[in-house]
Amino acid sequence: MIRVAMDERLVRELTPAVIGVLVRRGVDFASAEDAVQEALVQATLSWPQGAPSDPKGWLVTVAWRKFVDAHRSETSRREREQRVDAERPPGPTESADDTLRIFFLCAHPSLSSTSAVALTLRAVGGLTTRQIAQAYLVPEATMAQRISRAKRTVSRVRFDEPGDLATVRRVLYLVFNEGYTGDVDLAAEAIRLTRQLASMTGDEETSGLLAMMLLHHARRPARTREDGSLVPLADQDRSRWDTRLISEGVAILQTTLARDRLGEFQAHAAIAALHADAASAEETDWVQIVSWYDELLRLTGSPVVALNRAVAVGEADGPLAGMRELAAVDPSVPRFSAASAYLHEKAGDLSLAARLYAEAAHAAPNLAERDHLTRQAARLNTALRR
Repeated sequence: MIRVAMDERLVRELTPAVIGVLVRRGVDFASAEDAVQEALVQATLSWPQGAPSDPKGWLVTVAWRKFVDAHRSETSRREREQRVDAERPPGPTESADDTLRIFFLCAHPSLSSTSAVALTLRAVGGLTTRQIAQAYLVPEATMAQRISRAKRTVSRVRFDEPGDLATVRRVLYLVFNEGYTGDVDLAAEAIRLTRQLASMTGDEETSGLLAMMLLHHARRPARTREDGSLVPLADQDRSRWDTRLISEGVAILQTTLARDRLGEFQAHAAIAALHADAASAEETDWVQIVSWYDELLRLTGSPVVALNRAVAVGEADGPLAGMRELAAVDPSVPRFSAASAYLHEKAGDLSLAARLYAEAAHAAPNLAERDHLTRQAARLNTALRR
């Protein structure tokens, strides 16, 4: 929890009291916790000079508003999802393990790559419209319209001309990413399907995608504590990493890179392999990682890659160099504030870093990440008051 202009004892007293008020108003406990967390983040931004005269009343009011807003948003989202789902007629599948074939059929040539991926994620991957919109950095309403149009398009064509391999790879990549966040446990299924696809095609980029998934998945046991809170890569217990998955991922990557047909997923896997190769965070070869980010940026032009590269530059050449690179990235890119906070903390500007961590927590896409960023802001605020 964030501590802003109030002492630890007062926060410990207020938090359960505010949650209790919401529960008595009919809010379930988990939603009440989320709403109070949001209220505490808002307090960080609203109480720069100190708490109001009635901090409990303030928190109750803001938390209740946060809950009402979230409830309305969720209700609207479900209604939109139901309308979209109603357009897709149900039908039996030929077998329980026909998923890859359905992926290819959804990637129909009559659809753009973006629309095909969105439709497949929604219809086959089980992701919500909001999750898909976040992956594409577009508003949820825009993505809902895109999926609806895609469904109308494929309803008028025959599925005798399946889509391309690149689109299916993109779907599997996004499904894995969503599973890896912990919101939806789809990572293992994405790995299974990618393994099948790699064995079917012998394609370098598909093998690179599989290697990347294995290397990231190997770190999963160390990514969270028992209470569900996130553990940053630098702080993870590397003895908990799955060495079997790391060995398999590195072997696949080495074989793939030897074919000298580099693609973005192979570059992603190379970065993951360098992290896996380091016995400790201090031994990470950040210079090589920056070089691979250079290749990845050349291949994709992605603003997310540019942001991650700026953080890597900050590790390799110092935080000031990282901030110069970050200045060229669009601030609307997800996790921009978190990256900026990290670099400013490394540069010694704890006050600005604390504020940026609080802003990042407010924009976090999931509760675990929000809680982690909130704790980072609280840690720096506590240090500043000493």
